[in-house]
Amino acid sequence: MTVRRTKRSAGLLVFRPAPGGIEVLLGHMGGPLWARKETGAWTVPKGEYEDDEPAWEAARREFREELGLAPPDGEAVPLGEVVQRNGKVVTAWAVAGDPDLTGFAPGTFTMEWPPRSGRRQEFPELDRVAWLGLERAREVIITAQAAFLDRLAEHSA
Repeated sequence: MTVRRTKRSAGLLVFRPAPGGIEVLLGHMGGPLWARKETGAWTVPKGEYEDDEPAWEAARREFREELGLAPPDGEAVPLGEVVQRNGKVVTAWAVAGDPDLTGFAPGTFTMEWPPRSGRRQEFPELDRVAWLGLERAREVIITAQAAFLDRLAEHSA
C-alpha cells in the first residue's frame, strides 16, 4: 500500500497601508498554463517544504526564492492554513513591509513544453508581482487563499 504524503506549502502575505485600506503583495504564477489567466492565477508567495523544516522558516526561505527579495522583518501574524483544490495545505503569515520590487528576480522551474514534445523549457515561478487592494486581490487570488485575505482584514480592523 502506498501512502501519499500531503503536499505542504508555506508563505508570507506582505501588506502595507494604502489610501482606503491596505494592499497585499501577490505574485502571478509563471509558466504557459497561467500566461493568459488572471482570475485564480495570483498567489501568496509560497513554496513547498519537508516535514523536518519549520513552516515559518520555509515561508521566509520561499519568499526569497520566489521573489529574489529579502523577506520583511516585521511582526508575523499567523493566518493559519487553507486546503487548496489540489489538496495542498498552505500555511501563511501576514507581515507588514514595503520591499523594493525593482529587485524582483523570480526563481524558475523546468517542465516539458509543449506537452509530449520532449523539449524542456525553463519558466519563472512567478512572472510578475503587484500590490493589490484587498477587493482586487480577492478577485484574482487562488480561491482557497482568499481566506488569508479575510483573516488579514479581521486582524487589521
